[in-house]
Amino acid sequence: MTDGPAGRADGASATGPAAADPPPVQVRGLVKRYGELTAVAGVDLTVRTGDVYGYLGPNGAGKTTSLRMMLGLIRPTEGSVRLFGRDPMHGVRALEGVAGFVEAPTFYPYLSARRNLELLAAYDGGDAGDRIDGALQTVELSDRQRDRVGGFSHGMRQRLGIAAALLRAPRLLLLDEPATGLDPAGMRDMRLLIRRLAGQGMTVLLSSHLLNEVEDVCNRVAIVRAGRIVYEGEIAALKRGAGARYRLQTTDDDRALAVCGAQPGVSDVSVDHGRISFVADEAAVAELSQALIESGALITAMAPQTVTLEDLFFSFTEGDGVPAAAAEPRTAPEAAI
Repeated sequence: MTDGPAGRADGASATGPAAADPPPVQVRGLVKRYGELTAVAGVDLTVRTGDVYGYLGPNGAGKTTSLRMMLGLIRPTEGSVRLFGRDPMHGVRALEGVAGFVEAPTFYPYLSARRNLELLAAYDGGDAGDRIDGALQTVELSDRQRDRVGGFSHGMRQRLGIAAALLRAPRLLLLDEPATGLDPAGMRDMRLLIRRLAGQGMTVLLSSHLLNEVEDVCNRVAIVRAGRIVYEGEIAALKRGAGARYRLQTTDDDRALAVCGAQPGVSDVSVDHGRISFVADEAAVAELSQALIESGALITAMAPQTVTLEDLFFSFTEGDGVPAAAAEPRTAPEAAI
């Protein structure tokens, strides 16, 4: 594979339209085995320019191992990774425009935040040193830059890790569990920081198991189970495909329960805290309303319940609760490895 799309310097060929730029991340058939253990079992995903992309899965699902392969820190057993069309195993140039950290960033605790960044900038070379002030300002550590890192909170060290990544002026930022271990204020600060970076045009891929945080900042997600992707796509599309859950109360709930159970487009019917609960889209709800009136079970209360990413995540990773329409076609998940 070449380091970029073929064609003229302006991106157009003599006989066709302008060639599309390769995506920031393209992973195909990624596998990593350690002896008899398969940590990653055939991952496919694509991160598009401008995405804030959440890579989700329970602990032990292979998220960190996948990120290590994406950053060229370990070699895949099978499959391929391309960052802007380049193989990350092909040296430093292949990682141009890419930065991030896996697990927790580490620094010399007896040195100040600024001195740590100065050493990293010297290692990177070029004009990285000129970006130190801007990086510290972006992560809101300018007023603590002279303090020793050993006295920093976990959240401050995480933000300093992002500052170190920004020294490389990345177009793509890969972060492994950036909000893990943070208190509520630290989570808020990290969420705002990621939004700010995305607003500046940076593509971000972050792994996490903190689903509320992901739902707040990400537009697309991949959900991994036992080393395999079981869903990849937009969060909004995932919610739409899953349908909405409603709670219903009528003048004759026993009769209404029977009507709900027989109505096309209505699923997962149950009784929850004395009210009927079911999943349906808007069209099915309209038809159900008419059927209830005709049956004599008049509606006294019906309200939609917001489906969360957490609900859908557990359906994918612990059961079969998400309707097939919610997911792009995937191989059925296997038992945990």
